Amino acid sequence: MQNTQTPTVELAQMILSVVIQIPYGKVASYGQVAKLAGLPKHARLVGRVLGQLEAEHDVPWHRVINSQGKIRVNQLDEQGTNLQQALLLAENVVVIDGKVNMKKFGWQP
Repeated sequence: MQNTQTPTVELAQMILSVVIQIPYGKVASYGQVAKLAGLPKHARLVGRVLGQLEAEHDVPWHRVINSQGKIRVNQLDEQGTNLQQALLLAENVVVIDGKVNMKKFGWQP
């Protein structure tokens, strides 16, 4: 594998091809996405790829959360609302205290 700071285009495409398959109203963990992309044990790489997406993309990054069901808390919109939480709520994914019930909303491909 190349430099872990900048994922190769090929690795990014492998990861994004999995993320775009996560259905509306479902979530997947970083580790699950990595495993499905053929990159087991590279959950952080998934986070890095999603973090480098340009603003005008249509990849459902908000459907990827950590394995405990916790969402990111550092991405806020202009009103100070957690962007990931707002996007998940718009898909009827319940977020309580920054967490999603993985048993109920987890994607089972």
